[in-house]
Amino acid sequence: MTRRAIILAGGRGSRLAPYTTVLPKPLMPVGDRPILEIVLRQLRSAGFDDITLAVGHLAHLIRAVLGDGSGHAVTLRYHEEQHALGTAGPLATIPELDGTFLMLNGDVLTNLDFRELVRAHEQAGNALTIATHRRTVVTDYGVLHTDGALGATHRVLAYEEKPELAYTVSMGVYVLEPAAVRHVPPGRYMDLLDLVTALLTAGEQVGSYAYDGYWLDIGREDDYRRAQVDAERLLEPTP
Repeated sequence: MTRRAIILAGGRGSRLAPYTTVLPKPLMPVGDRPILEIVLRQLRSAGFDDITLAVGHLAHLIRAVLGDGSGHAVTLRYHEEQHALGTAGPLATIPELDGTFLMLNGDVLTNLDFRELVRAHEQAGNALTIATHRRTVVTDYGVLHTDGALGATHRVLAYEEKPELAYTVSMGVYVLEPAAVRHVPPGRYMDLLDLVTALLTAGEQVGSYAYDGYWLDIGREDDYRRAQVDAERLLEPTP
């Protein structure tokens, strides 16, 4: 089982401004701990103790808080971006990605079993596996279904009051093989969406891993507030 993990912690966190103008999003507190400290505890508990932080915005603060990782019983390495490279771009220049590795966004809080995710990835033979979650969006309006005829009036075929739409979304947690990294060009901006597209075009196998347990994307203010409520009840590392 791999011990290597990459945490993407270089974003500006614009959705949580103005807080993130002075504090990088991964250091935002949940309860009495920064988000990154919670993530590191969970990774260590799952056996991932060789961790690289891809940093950029306010990187010096992350270094000052976490240091070399010894305070959390992990080895921390830092890969600092001089300019934004997206969610996949940093992989091209992070050294020693010569085996299976876990990658996750630094603002994700979840009780997902990382070890089981890696096992499922390896059994499937994927180049990239994306952990997914079902998210329901509630529409605040009554929605009309019409016949789409031209002109100012349309025939109403159906009417739904505030329908709920369910989507399968990325959790911001991934498992990758070196074969996937080879599709990331050095020095160029690349998001995971672009990498998935490149892999599919090249005929590489991309899979998903469905998880219906606890998951929050702290980039959303509503989820950040919810995390404060859940801090004591959840988010303890798996034994």
